[in-house]
Amino acid sequence: MTERTPAAELVSKVAEGVERRFSAARRVLSFSEYLEVFAQDPAAHSRDASRYLRDCFDQYGSRKVVHPWGEFTRYNLFDLPWEQGQRRGALVGQEQVQEELYRVLCNFAREGRPNRLILLHGPNGSAKSTIVACIMRALENYSTLEAGALYRFSWVFPTTRTVRGNLGFGQAGGGDTPSYAHLGDDQIDAKLLVEVRDHPLFLIPVEDRQRMLEQVVPTGSEPLCEWILRGQLSHKSQQVFEALLASYKGSYVEVLKHVQVERYFISQRYRVGAVTVGPQMSVDAAERQITADRSLGALPASLQAVTLYEAKGELIDAAGGVIEFSDLLKRPLDTFKYLQLTVETGEVALVQQNVQLNLVMIASANELHLDAFREHPEFASFRGRLELLRMPYLRSCVEEQALYDSQIAPQVRRHVAPHATEVAAMFAVLTRMRKPNTDRFPRALTGAVSSLTAVEKMDLYALGKVPDRLDSEQQKTLKAGILEVFQESDAYPIYEGRIGASPREMRVVLLDAAQAEAYRCLSPLAVFDEIERLCQQKAEFEWLQQDTVAGGYHDVKAFRDALYDRLLSSLEQELYTASGLVDEERYDEIFERYVQHVSTWTKKERVRNRITGEYEEPDEKLMREVERLLDVKGDQDEHRKQLISNIAAWAIEHPGEKVDALAIFTHYRRRIRETIFANKRGEVAKIARDIVVLVREDGVGLDAARRDELRAVIERMAARSGYCESCAADAAGVLVRRRFAELM
Repeated sequence: MTERTPAAELVSKVAEGVERRFSAARRVLSFSEYLEVFAQDPAAHSRDASRYLRDCFDQYGSRKVVHPWGEFTRYNLFDLPWEQGQRRGALVGQEQVQEELYRVLCNFAREGRPNRLILLHGPNGSAKSTIVACIMRALENYSTLEAGALYRFSWVFPTTRTVRGNLGFGQAGGGDTPSYAHLGDDQIDAKLLVEVRDHPLFLIPVEDRQRMLEQVVPTGSEPLCEWILRGQLSHKSQQVFEALLASYKGSYVEVLKHVQVERYFISQRYRVGAVTVGPQMSVDAAERQITADRSLGALPASLQAVTLYEAKGELIDAAGGVIEFSDLLKRPLDTFKYLQLTVETGEVALVQQNVQLNLVMIASANELHLDAFREHPEFASFRGRLELLRMPYLRSCVEEQALYDSQIAPQVRRHVAPHATEVAAMFAVLTRMRKPNTDRFPRALTGAVSSLTAVEKMDLYALGKVPDRLDSEQQKTLKAGILEVFQESDAYPIYEGRIGASPREMRVVLLDAAQAEAYRCLSPLAVFDEIERLCQQKAEFEWLQQDTVAGGYHDVKAFRDALYDRLLSSLEQELYTASGLVDEERYDEIFERYVQHVSTWTKKERVRNRITGEYEEPDEKLMREVERLLDVKGDQDEHRKQLISNIAAWAIEHPGEKVDALAIFTHYRRRIRETIFANKRGEVAKIARDIVVLVREDGVGLDAARRDELRAVIERMAARSGYCESCAADAAGVLVRRRFAELM
């Protein structure tokens, strides 16, 4: 006996697995077997496309996400949780649009069918296509799960050798054969696919179907949709059904023997239930006569005498799922005017038939085309059949950076240095900021908003950070009013997030920066060079043509200067932290002790000594030392009382949460750190200089001990912030030139 090779063993195991999964999934059923499956879960098997899509959202669950401007629901399907490893193509942010999409789908379910076209509109590159792509990928995965099983049927006609008589027509019928659904290919003469994916229940007449559904659908369940209650067979299926019924002299049972129910799966690649249509110049459905097709010559004579038409096109391919009309409004109106009646009636009219549609229509358009469409005389008649969902650019630099880190950085073949994607994200978001219109705000908020700069507004959206320059009351008012600031321009034609640098443009910036010969990494310094080049192309981008406004809005040079200064501060801070000259944890502990002592001092109580266990008076020396580091001006007693008042106010706003002094007083922590580091600035400058010498000049002039110290600093920079040796030297070099030059 020939010994099987490892490859043959592998093929055998794969074959066994495929057969096992095929059988478990019940891929091929007779009509009666399908009814048994249907009876097990009538609600799941009687959904139209909109309910199926809504249930797909529910299948992957949701979670609450908190942004400075509010709490929103994020649907997990946009994170592509079924994919292993890196999830390229996941949607970043846009939770408000996700909520709106889910709301629309729920409305479709309540109304019985998807009776409006969802139009996602926004600037180019605002993730309109991404959100639809995520939905289609989710549908593909959902259809492979038991909860998302989908079924369609075909007509099968056995050979004369398989069935005695006239192919089951006219005389003896099929004898004792219960169904032809499980016959092999060699036992079948012809098979007619139903391209519009009619529901198998459409084989039951409408009146009988409704009575049956009333009996099997549990009381209290969601009302059944129009499609399942009143849907009818497509033109081709109805012709076949009538021909068979006549041949069998009205025997419904004999007709059903020719029905083969199959499970199918949504696939964007193969255009099954997930189709994207570009801005083409034709209607998205057509038909052809199939009885003239020689390949169907094996059909029984009774059917060859019947004129059968087969529908085709994107609307047909998308049946049971989603169709996306990409850049719909780039088409001439006449090529999509049919959608107005199609959405209203749920049917598309062809020459020989009206095809009943079961799909969710989603379209995308940029704002310029939508603005033009609004001026068209036909817009008013379209408006009632549209669900307009706005998709602006992201306005949080944290989310924008997450987008670059997940979608662009993995394509860079170099190490990505710290802050490279961060500065690109901050620049992009700054170009999208609009100066607030103070007339739109309550009087209490007007004072805080009126002086808000573009950079401060960016920080407000990203971190909820209010400017330190505002007094405590203004800070509190502004923090409470972030949502009002965020939504202020929503009613404007030129809303915030409509104009600005697109992620597509910033993608080019990052990829070009990754090829800079002056750096071995994707360096933030190279990103600034590319941003400078981008800003020279004023004639090409609308956001570069905006007039600058007080507060630094639309001032790209001011953006670059502010971000460069912020980058230098971050690099300096990271070098300070990694230098080993200061134990930050010790000073964090001192600050926490300071707050504890101030609290007991305010209450006129005593503090328990951690070592001796004895109760002592609050340490005045400790408090004054910390207040010196904080550079407290004026009455120190008043400062201490205000500090405790701030803690009390925080506790009221965060009931049940443990007080974290370091989190509440981040600005005090920063001020302490800056004061301490100011005393060490000369030493840190020497470290920066010597790192450049070590990496760029092979450590010439540095003794072994110094080299070891510097390598330890670089290792700490790598561990804490993600630096490599090369970008650590880049950071040190720019600090020597821009921040420490006077100390060299």
